[in-house]
Amino acid sequence: MGDARSDAGGKRMAKYAKGARVTGPARAKLADDVAKQYARGKSIRELAEKNGRSYGFVHRLLVENNVTLRGRGGATRGKARSSSKA
Repeated sequence: MGDARSDAGGKRMAKYAKGARVTGPARAKLADDVAKQYARGKSIRELAEKNGRSYGFVHRLLVENNVTLRGRGGATRGKARSSSKA
C-alpha cells in the first residue's frame, strides 16, 4: 500500500501505487471508503485522483459493490419545457 493522505474531512485515505493490485480486505476497505465518499457527492474522477487509481478502476469498484451511479448531468437533448402559459 502507498502513502496515506487526508481527505477534505480529515479522514485518512490510502493512495495505492499505480498498477498495484488491491485485493482482499484492502479492496473491501477501499470499496467501502469510495462508496461513502461517492454517496456524499464526490465524483468518480475526484475519487480516482484522490486514491491514485484510474477512473475505470473506481467505476468498477462501485459497480461491483452495487452502488447506484448518478446520471451524468448536463444539458438534455429533449425539447426545452416552457413553464409559462401565454
